Amino acid sequence: MKTQYYTATSLDGFLATEDDSLDWLFPLGDINQSSYPEFIAKVGAVVMGSATYEWMVKHAEQVAQETGSPWPYAQPTWVFTSRQLPIIENADIQFVNTDVKQIHKDMQIAAKDKNIWIVGGGDLTGQFFDAGLLDEMIVQVGSATLGSGKPLFPRRVLSPRLELKSCQKMGIGMVELRYKVNNS
Repeated sequence: MKTQYYTATSLDGFLATEDDSLDWLFPLGDINQSSYPEFIAKVGAVVMGSATYEWMVKHAEQVAQETGSPWPYAQPTWVFTSRQLPIIENADIQFVNTDVKQIHKDMQIAAKDKNIWIVGGGDLTGQFFDAGLLDEMIVQVGSATLGSGKPLFPRRVLSPRLELKSCQKMGIGMVELRYKVNNS
């Protein structure tokens, strides 16, 4: 079982624009021609921050067109938030406002023998990293620059904490980097 950050970023290190748009990402590739189908099959629990969740709610119609449901995850999901957020019907979602260490064990139990996926954002992933709970980062880097926006991983991390395990070209506009996080 691993706790993984699987995400896409612009070449200059941003997940989304300042107003949380991902429009820059979609023209760069087809999710079904990426590692996503294999990755999601090994996920037993999902975790995200409030901005990521709000993007899902705001784009529920688009998500439903692509996945057949306004909530694409069958796995239990934890949303870290300090605010009241809208509820998506028929989704196994828990809203939490606590330290990641306090809830990680519950996520592991729910995931059973599968992995925990940190969908986003960068700061929430950083909290898992700070707590020594992040095992792997899988980052798909797109051939686009945003100039500013929501940072991929707002932490200073110096070698040898991140060990590059693989690098794979994806079409003409993306590359996937896999890093093991050395927590010792």
